Amino acid sequence: MHRRTLIKGGVTLIAATIAGARDGGARPAPVLPGDEGLMQVAIDEAAKAEFPFGAVIVKNGELLAQGHNRTRIDRDPTAHGEMVAIRTFLASYGPEALKGATLYTSGEPCCMCMGAIIWCGIGRLVYAASIDQLATKIDQIMLSSEDVASKAPFATIDIAGGVLADKAMGLFN
Repeated sequence: MHRRTLIKGGVTLIAATIAGARDGGARPAPVLPGDEGLMQVAIDEAAKAEFPFGAVIVKNGELLAQGHNRTRIDRDPTAHGEMVAIRTFLASYGPEALKGATLYTSGEPCCMCMGAIIWCGIGRLVYAASIDQLATKIDQIMLSSEDVASKAPFATIDIAGGVLADKAMGLFN
C-alpha cells in the first residue's frame, strides 16, 4: 500500500472519529403540558424587575430556584434573570444538581446566559420571547440560543421557544 493512501486513510479515520464525538448542540424540543404554568412563574418573576426578565429552574417537577434581572439594583451587568436563578440554585444545591434540570425564562437567553446554561449542564431550556422579538424593544446581541448551543459539541440541550411569548413581551409596554 502506498504511503499517501495510508496517510489519507488515517486522516479520514481521525476526522470521522472527531465528527462522531461531536453530537451535542441544540435539539428542538416540544412544548410539554406543564410548560405554560412554569413559564407563567418566570413571567411573574420578570414582572418584579426594573428590566423585565425572569427565570426559574425546575428539576423532577420541583421548582428549586428563581431569579429576575438585577443589573441596575446590584450594579452588576451580569445579573440577568437566568444568572440570578443559576446562582441561587448553586448556593442551595451545588453544581451537580443542575445536571438535567430545566430552565424557564421570559426571554430567550443572551449569549452570556446561554453559555452559563450550557456549562452548568442544564438539559432543557424553555423560553417565552425570542431574541428577534426582544430586539424590537431593547438592544440585543443577535445570537439565538440555538446558535450558541450549536457551537458546544460537548453538550446537548433541548430547546423549546415561544411559550407565552405575548405575555412576556407585554411586560415591555
